[in-house]
Amino acid sequence: MIDIYTLMSLVLTSAVVVAYINHRYIHLQPTIAIMLSSLLLSLGLIIAGQFGYTHLQQQVAQILARIDFYHLLMNGMLSFLLFAGALNVNINDLKERQWEVFTLATFSTIASTLLVGIFTYYLLNALHIPISFIYCLLFGALISPTDPIAVLAMCKEVKAPRKLGVSIAGESLFNDGVGIVLFLTIYQIAFTDSTTTWESISVLFLQEACGGILYGLGLGLVGYWLIKSIDDHKLEILITLSIATGGYALAQSIKVSGPLAMVVAGILIGNHGRRFSMSVKTQENLDNFWELVDEVLNVLLFFLIGFELLVIKITSQELIASALAILLVLLVRFLTVAAPLSLFKLKEQYAPHSIKILTWGGLRGGLAVALALALPPSPYRNLILAMTYAVVIFSIAIQGTTIKPLIRLSKQQTD
Repeated sequence: MIDIYTLMSLVLTSAVVVAYINHRYIHLQPTIAIMLSSLLLSLGLIIAGQFGYTHLQQQVAQILARIDFYHLLMNGMLSFLLFAGALNVNINDLKERQWEVFTLATFSTIASTLLVGIFTYYLLNALHIPISFIYCLLFGALISPTDPIAVLAMCKEVKAPRKLGVSIAGESLFNDGVGIVLFLTIYQIAFTDSTTTWESISVLFLQEACGGILYGLGLGLVGYWLIKSIDDHKLEILITLSIATGGYALAQSIKVSGPLAMVVAGILIGNHGRRFSMSVKTQENLDNFWELVDEVLNVLLFFLIGFELLVIKITSQELIASALAILLVLLVRFLTVAAPLSLFKLKEQYAPHSIKILTWGGLRGGLAVALALALPPSPYRNLILAMTYAVVIFSIAIQGTTIKPLIRLSKQQTD
């Protein structure tokens, strides 16, 4: 039996080999290349299984089954990835686009959850797939947020125009926290025996969202004060590491949003802390450390996303529903981006094709897969997982690889 250390060593080593080959010869965006390679390996094993070579496929599937993807991401990787991403967000740029980011991260995410839920319900019933509406809302909640991990990696690679890049990155950092809060709220309504009212739902949402933001602000201020009182880059890096570990764990125990807390704390440390409490040496070492953490975890995450295909069993009916779900999610993304941006355009100027770029650049990733895997066993779980996985693969493999020409066109027309 393979122990967890050996298992993670194999996964990391395999992912690094793929990353090296891509860097030397293929030159795709790293996270996309890693996920595509693991996806192709998964398809190869499935095809081999159809010809009778099932032993290897079963072995790999058994190994993957030992990895709790939801726990690994939500209670392991997510805090580090969000904190690392938030460290590099310029708060002045964010303030400049604050209302746009706030609107997209909150109202657009909530609207998308409702629209995806409603459209999915009628779509599946039209395909003669009876499903409870609450499950469609759960699908809407988990698929509506753009994944900050995938989006930040894309923004870094394609070098989007500054204002547009801030909007994309800012939205993705905050809307995943909002999406998780929505998902947990709907989850509680669906799967707990306690009586739920609009009052209790509102209190839960405000506790998670507002509590997470206030807690993250307090956590960031404590970290800033500790860093300011010393001048030792190793200890200062350890303080930021403790924020992303102990701070996140405490957020979960007091029932506030850990993801939102990590974003707020990361932005505060990355701006106020960097400007007023860190030496140049500390800043360089801090950036190098968190960049390495970000790269390693991204490699692991996207490698595992590709291999999750081996543990998903999809029927032909679910395959049709999954293909239609891709179009549905893109349509809703367009509507919930176009509506607020059309209003903002009345007062300020945007780069050409901003709505198209925000729509096509709204990538989904490991967060959506993790939330789908967190659903308890039910007749609908596999269908939601299949639709989620289809949207994630399409967004990373197709949208992620084709967004660069659209951004390049926008930059040319701006210049």
